[in-house]
Amino acid sequence: MKTVPEAFESIVVQAGDAPAVVFGDQTLGYGELNARANRLARALIGKGVGPDALVAVAVPRSPELVVVLLAVLKAGGAYLPLDPDYPADRLTHMLADARPVLAVRTADTALPEGTDVPEVVVDEPRFAEACELLPGGDVTQDERPARLLPQHLMYVIYTSGSTGVPKGVAVSHTGVSDMITTQASLFGVRPGERVIQWASMSFDAGFYDVALALLHGATLVLAPREELLPGEPLRETLLKHDITHAVLPPVALSVTDGSGLLQGGTIMSTGDACTPALVREWSQGRRMFNGYGPTEVTVGASIGGPVTDALDVSIGTPWVGGRVYVLDDRLCPAAEGEEGELYLAGSGLARGYLNRPGVTASRFVADPFGPPGSLMYRSGDRGLRRADGELYFAGRADDQVKVRGFRVELGEVEARLAGHPAVDVAVAVVAGGLADARIVGYVTTRDGAEVTEAELRAHVARSLPGHMVPARVTVLAEFPTTPNGKADRERLRAEATAALQAEPAGSGASAERVPAPSEATSFEEALCGMVTEILARPSVTPQDNFFELGGQSVLAVQLGSRIRKELRVNIPMRTVLEAATLGHLARSLEEAKAAAR
Repeated sequence: MKTVPEAFESIVVQAGDAPAVVFGDQTLGYGELNARANRLARALIGKGVGPDALVAVAVPRSPELVVVLLAVLKAGGAYLPLDPDYPADRLTHMLADARPVLAVRTADTALPEGTDVPEVVVDEPRFAEACELLPGGDVTQDERPARLLPQHLMYVIYTSGSTGVPKGVAVSHTGVSDMITTQASLFGVRPGERVIQWASMSFDAGFYDVALALLHGATLVLAPREELLPGEPLRETLLKHDITHAVLPPVALSVTDGSGLLQGGTIMSTGDACTPALVREWSQGRRMFNGYGPTEVTVGASIGGPVTDALDVSIGTPWVGGRVYVLDDRLCPAAEGEEGELYLAGSGLARGYLNRPGVTASRFVADPFGPPGSLMYRSGDRGLRRADGELYFAGRADDQVKVRGFRVELGEVEARLAGHPAVDVAVAVVAGGLADARIVGYVTTRDGAEVTEAELRAHVARSLPGHMVPARVTVLAEFPTTPNGKADRERLRAEATAALQAEPAGSGASAERVPAPSEATSFEEALCGMVTEILARPSVTPQDNFFELGGQSVLAVQLGSRIRKELRVNIPMRTVLEAATLGHLARSLEEAKAAAR
């Protein structure tokens, strides 16, 4: 059983100067990456980092991020990823809850105000120069404050919490060796092949991407966020970098043309249910796998494939060293073909939830089928096992959902909505299909209280990341109820889905009927018409922000595509993503058109 530093250093010996990380025109060879990580690791040890010490990492997607993550692990510590795009309130909660001994950031990122965590700015000239003077050889066990063992922490990833409070999942190195073995036996990743780093490091899938490349001698390819957006941007990036291995959620696959991509390589769908339509497209010309596993294990629990039958998509069999049980309400094995709850056990099982012994005890329970003292995780997922051993996912037993591949506890969204002083009761549902799934909120207000949708969405956005902010919030006089008096969530979900699919008033009959700019129609008018249709809004103004109206990345790609096709103006996706208002975006279009003349 190896730790990540041991596994990586054994690969470095074989790989030498082969390319390890590529980002734009930057390339880091294995030797250089290892030396830089070793120097930084020694600097971190000097700052008090060692086994089981948490280090917050606020570094943008870049080769420097990979250096920092490896350095934290080489020092013996565990990393706590801080996404710079997350709201300050959420980052503050994570830092207060996790209590890291140190934070590592770059000069262009900052910790939330009031944070008292000691910090290191890795690209500050004096610190960088001091690191260069340190030895570049591998860090030895004697240099660490204590011996690094597989049982020590590797990372802490925060997930949505059903009680309204996000919780940190503490994962050790114990499952790494079996994960590497599973990857090698299924994918056969070799030196010279290229793995795309698609997932953010704020999710456990980000570590999987890193491991799939750097713990097998392949090349990890990084790209800016706007080049990884599902659809044409992602397709162009996969082609440009000749990617051979990719791990993508179904929502990304559903809006990306797979023809000609990853030829002879592998694609793994994970993070949500894989549909027959996706199998029919993505299993051609490449090997396709379907993975399953919550954050509470070392990235995954089971994997199926290569998938060839679109009507028989399983989540496969357990990873090497892992166990998946299908149990009934009495914790007895369900009969073959009968549904039960999925319980996960084995080498990849997380320690539990950081600083949450009560919640840990309720979800990580004694494993009656494993070695004495072993635990299993009660996943909340439903599934079944066929006679041939293949596992099948059958949905959730609670209110946890997946939105565009992100794990969301609707209870946390509801708690944030209910936290507004005007709100009495809040309910959140997921509306739409795979590619356009959106959270929709419904509230009733306290007697005499008035509140707007914009105020409620802004209130939630102050503490929840973008993928958890409702696309819409509707104020109701009262909730529709079921016969037992509870809010009728299914009716609300159906109504919300119908509203998103319905053509908004005044929007025109179809996307093709939005007029292109002419003497009578400005870019502003055309953009407002497009956004009205894409977001199913009754009206949109040039002063509106696309994302504040409920837009998200997949829908932003749709807007960018329509701009290119219908308005015949080519602009970078970054321009669409960063436009403060639709009016600002219209001016960017005017400037781009003028420059192209």
